[in-house]
Amino acid sequence: HPGGVTVLMRYTLRLLTLQQFQRSTTLICACEQIRRQDESKWGREPFRIGLWLGGNSTPNQTAASAEYIKEIRGQGYISGSSSPHQLTNCPWCGTPIVPGKNIQVETYKQGRGRTIIKCSNFLEECPFSTGDGLPIVVVDEEIYRLLPTLLIATVDKFAQMPWKGPVQMLFGQISGYCERHGFRSPDLEDENTHKKTRLLPAAKTIEHPLLRPPDLIIQDELHLISGPLGSLVGLYETVVDHLCSWELKGKKIYPKIIASTATIKQAENQVKKLFSRQLAIFPPQGIDIQDNFFSRQRPTTEATPGRVYLGICAQGRRVKAITIRVYLAAMASAQYLYEKYGPVVDPWMTLVGYFNSMRELGGTRRLVDDDIRIRLNRMEQRGLANRKLNNIEELTSRKTSTDIPEILTQLEIPFGSENKQKSPLDVVLATNMLSVGVDVKRLGLMVVCGQPKNTAEYIQATSRVGRTYPGLVITIYNWARPRDLSHYERFEHYHATFYQQVEALSVTPFASGCIYRGLSALLVSLLRLSDSSLNGNSQASAITADHPLLQQAIEVIATRAAIIENQEKEREIRAQLTKKVDLWLRKIQSLKGGAQLRYKEEKDGSSIGLLKMPLGDNWDDFTCPSSLRNVEGSVNLIFSDQPPNDDDTRLYEPFHQ
Repeated sequence: HPGGVTVLMRYTLRLLTLQQFQRSTTLICACEQIRRQDESKWGREPFRIGLWLGGNSTPNQTAASAEYIKEIRGQGYISGSSSPHQLTNCPWCGTPIVPGKNIQVETYKQGRGRTIIKCSNFLEECPFSTGDGLPIVVVDEEIYRLLPTLLIATVDKFAQMPWKGPVQMLFGQISGYCERHGFRSPDLEDENTHKKTRLLPAAKTIEHPLLRPPDLIIQDELHLISGPLGSLVGLYETVVDHLCSWELKGKKIYPKIIASTATIKQAENQVKKLFSRQLAIFPPQGIDIQDNFFSRQRPTTEATPGRVYLGICAQGRRVKAITIRVYLAAMASAQYLYEKYGPVVDPWMTLVGYFNSMRELGGTRRLVDDDIRIRLNRMEQRGLANRKLNNIEELTSRKTSTDIPEILTQLEIPFGSENKQKSPLDVVLATNMLSVGVDVKRLGLMVVCGQPKNTAEYIQATSRVGRTYPGLVITIYNWARPRDLSHYERFEHYHATFYQQVEALSVTPFASGCIYRGLSALLVSLLRLSDSSLNGNSQASAITADHPLLQQAIEVIATRAAIIENQEKEREIRAQLTKKVDLWLRKIQSLKGGAQLRYKEEKDGSSIGLLKMPLGDNWDDFTCPSSLRNVEGSVNLIFSDQPPNDDDTRLYEPFHQ
């Protein structure tokens, strides 16, 4: 185990990423324990796990991590979302992790540039309560220096490839090893020697061979990589695939890609467009329709949980009025049965409300806080039990990364438990953040407000209940929406066959709009990250027309376009890349008065930035997105009685304003 990232694990949603990080940390702790017992066999380099997320979730710099800990020790709570506190409990022994006590930070100037998270369980001698603590890295700067064995990231984070030179280190491209801080890169702050301090010995940078790039890429929830996000992910995959490859005896070795998904159609086409690979389903489907390995059909008479779907549509009544009555009936009935039968009714005591938009969720939140709360106190008049709503939470994008693990932990608490610190949740209101990855076994009751637009989303969301105990899903239909009414009228047939109704996904990485948005990012990423010669921010002016890395980058992009699309698309890509290179070289030649061309503009008064941030609709040849999500502006449709004029070519320009 010589170091470097071995496994790259990617997700699409922040909530899903955090949950898997918590689970995978236990695995890495076990690996590290085994390594410590026999270093001669497993090496001296520790097994670590890294969490590589956006700056709104985890700190980009160790200094930001130190500032968070300083503030939390002074104030006790911070509303900001960028936090190194991503684990609520020690994954090894379960002891709560308190950020003010368990997290220590040394900035680069103070020492090693490390955020150390320790378990506080000294009495039972948790192996991760001393030394460097838990083997986790959550700060970007430290991830580059330490290169954790398993790196968990969101696909969106790879938008940083053209902007940040140190990203090349994740693919094994390093320029040395500092004995104090870790691996080095031209675009990462460090010095060749460090003097001895009171706590640290003197250190120097030593030569180190390049590291092996990631061997395994795990892509979870493949069906979520579709539409605009999926198309850009497929385009950026050109860079990831190239940087993860290496040569052995003249043959190019590519990383193995394992993708998991539940609800998908035409996966073969999607895998080809995204990863330029042939699809192999593992394990292959069986010969029995009632047992195809992935799912097993069992009669509901057996002691196995299932889900009952119930559709409610009240003609001529407002949806809010129906929502109030459904919530009341479900929660009061659960309370009545709980008082009669006890903890066995716990799965139906927490009501999960699912919504298609934040607007609908916000309206229901007011109803739960006001009307539903008051009416629940009077349900005894109707022969059911009165109930008090003590805890109402939501799982939406409005929640910070610090709040989400707390809510997930609280969801696990059953009614009647003796947990004095936290009480169980009565109502959880959620958007599509809930539809993937939330695996809370005790949930058994969900109310869906309006039919979700995608059948895959509907299956995924409603599958969050009834995982261990029988589940009840109540769907409230809006009679004023023709689509909702159609689903209500075909309710039984639709639910009996809804796996047939799953929509095929659209991924078009080399479509004109995608190329317009992302081709410059591909070119710059391949040049910056392929080796150290063009990596530094100031190396943007070192490019020449005959530079071997430039020729390689053009070949890599054009070849992939030919494999995924056709020869015509390859010619188009080559022409566009040649145009961009010419523009780049002209920018270098036009520099005057000691000005320098840099990839990213610096505030020194003499540098000019090659890359531009996307601000509104002003995109030029070297505008690179900083996110793969917010890539599509709204489009105004104009309805006209006149047939289109075929001579007006403006209609066919993809980005005509």
